[in-house]
Amino acid sequence: MRNAFILCETGSLGHEFMRDLRDTAIQKDRLRFRRNIERMGELIAYEISKNLDYTPSEVTSSLGTKQTQLLAEYPVICSVLRAGLPFQQGLLNYFDRSDAAFVSAFRKHISETEFQIEVQYLATPNLKDRVLILADPMMATGQSLVLTHEAILKNGAPKRLIIASLIASKAGLAYVQEHLPQAEIYIGDLDDDLNEHAYIVPGLGDAGDLSFGEKL
Repeated sequence: MRNAFILCETGSLGHEFMRDLRDTAIQKDRLRFRRNIERMGELIAYEISKNLDYTPSEVTSSLGTKQTQLLAEYPVICSVLRAGLPFQQGLLNYFDRSDAAFVSAFRKHISETEFQIEVQYLATPNLKDRVLILADPMMATGQSLVLTHEAILKNGAPKRLIIASLIASKAGLAYVQEHLPQAEIYIGDLDDDLNEHAYIVPGLGDAGDLSFGEKL
């Protein structure tokens, strides 16, 4: 896929974590469900780290010195609330010096099958000329990611946009690639379809509800 890395296209522990996330029996354990999302965030953070900029450095041990490399800058990691919180935590576990940002994007239903995306809350540092990781676990239609990106531009335009998702639909990925062609996209797994309610099939269900309980 153009500008997209899909973790489960190669062999890794990601397959096991994704299997557990999709399993309806295992999903009943919220702690385990959130931890598996967090683990996927950690794996994707590692993959992202391979393509960031580094500067030479030197470290001294008790027996000598060694040339190494350190990140030139830590990315800002923005979570799309609320489902993005455990996913963001996994990214922060590896990018532990990063600033964090938060934005709410949710579906406001017009009918049973029609909805519009609303963005209501935004808390970010100055993003001008920084590297931004926009973390939204479910890339269903892709609309919420595009609208979230539009909203956060109010706090400065990042020099580099990285999108991280747990699962994407093919339609959602295509939509994001069309509307955010500059984005580098990292996905845990890619699913074929959306149902009439625009949920990813087979997906895993509502990641927010499974993590934190059903909302009104």
